[in-house]
Amino acid sequence: MKRIGLMVHGKREDAMDCAARVAQFLQRAGISVQAEDEAAACLLGVMPFSQAEEKPDVILSLGGDGTLLRGMQAAVQWDIPLLGINLGRVGFLAEAEPENIEDVLRCLLAGQYTLEERALLDVRMQDQHWLALNDVVVSRGGYARLITLEALVDGDTAGLYVADGLVVATPTGSTGYSLSAGGPIVSPHVDCMVITPICAHSLQHRPCVVPGHASIRLELKADAEQHASLQVDGQSCAAMKAGDWATISKADKSIRLIRTRPAHFFQLVRDKLTEWSR
Repeated sequence: MKRIGLMVHGKREDAMDCAARVAQFLQRAGISVQAEDEAAACLLGVMPFSQAEEKPDVILSLGGDGTLLRGMQAAVQWDIPLLGINLGRVGFLAEAEPENIEDVLRCLLAGQYTLEERALLDVRMQDQHWLALNDVVVSRGGYARLITLEALVDGDTAGLYVADGLVVATPTGSTGYSLSAGGPIVSPHVDCMVITPICAHSLQHRPCVVPGHASIRLELKADAEQHASLQVDGQSCAAMKAGDWATISKADKSIRLIRTRPAHFFQLVRDKLTEWSR
């Protein structure tokens, strides 16, 4: 391992302090450190991504879930693994907390780690295309009324929902917005997707789990004038009008997460949700 790239939460002072600490540790070990241009300008001896001649071997994310999701996009683009350092509140995907960064970095440099593969969603609307690690949400956003959405799985109608919206989540994303909307917790080893309505009008509407190889189509029904927002991993990506649809399927790419210790999923869920509820 010769080069490590940093993704840093740019609006948190503790994230920049952590990045400086990580960069110094890696540089002392003879590792070249790269970072996004804005962060690199604040870190001594760190090469901006835009000026680097070679891609990094690993991406380190220093921040919360948003920073890690940004790191995911770069890691998938470069086909390299990702390691998360949690500076946020929950951090389900992060491998390390600030207090044990050095121990995790030593394991990384010594090759004492495994790679955990997580599925991604391929999201398409008209000529636009995105990848999602956690979820895809169609929601009413600032629209005043409930919206009517049809969800089709491999062409069969799974539900017609009058609701605030719908969440389609990966197993990784099942502990996020989908869980808050009443969806199930799904082990990341299960090959599936979860469709969860958000504040549906009818008590008959329940979350459903569909096969990972399925194709999901979310259609904003055209029988009434309505508007919605398409969000991918928490980012607003497109506006939808009546008659528009988005298709969601398992991507042919995946993300590899670096693990330096055994992963006990349900213990992690218990710990993180207990922390979150304090």
